[in-house]
Amino acid sequence: MQPALWLLLAAQLAALHGSSVLHQAPGSILVQTNQRVIMSCEAKTSPTSTRIYWLRQRQAPSPDSHHEFLAFWDSVKGIVYGQKVEQEKLTVFPDAKRSILNLTRVKPADSGVYFCMTIGTPELTFGKGTQLSVVDVLPTTAQPTKKPTPKKKVCRPPNPVTQKGPSCGPLTLGLLVAGVLLLLVSLGVAIHLHCLQRRARLRLLKQCYK
Repeated sequence: MQPALWLLLAAQLAALHGSSVLHQAPGSILVQTNQRVIMSCEAKTSPTSTRIYWLRQRQAPSPDSHHEFLAFWDSVKGIVYGQKVEQEKLTVFPDAKRSILNLTRVKPADSGVYFCMTIGTPELTFGKGTQLSVVDVLPTTAQPTKKPTPKKKVCRPPNPVTQKGPSCGPLTLGLLVAGVLLLLVSLGVAIHLHCLQRRARLRLLKQCYK
């Protein structure tokens, strides 16, 4: 049986629970079409010679979902690819205890959950998976609605009541009294002059009739 076909059959029989032995990063990636994507998988306790395989699950993870074998790194052969894998856009290379998966010019068809895996005796160990979402247009982040800043109320002192009519101060009252006195004096003088004129007329009439 071919190694790639055996891996696919083994993956279908394995329980898909993330292991702490394989540290896979990042957990999720949202990227635009034709961009580059890098994922890493580190074997925490396995020896450096342990092969790390990369698989893709196009549907949501479930016991019945299909795993597609992508590639693994072999120290002698180099990159070993699965069937129908676009080799010009997918590369795998080792880095100490890590395996790096590099995808270029990604398309929406590349979306799915990418798993790294190691083969033990007899169990299979999976990483927790990386959710890759490739979209033509990135969603815009809605800006939070700004609440209007309430205006501060300015406390102003109450306006003084405007008094209607003339003021009744001491100066005004004194001027009013002086005006009344002047009017009385003028009236007395006028009466006195009128009396004098009347007496003069009476004397003149008496002299004319003598």
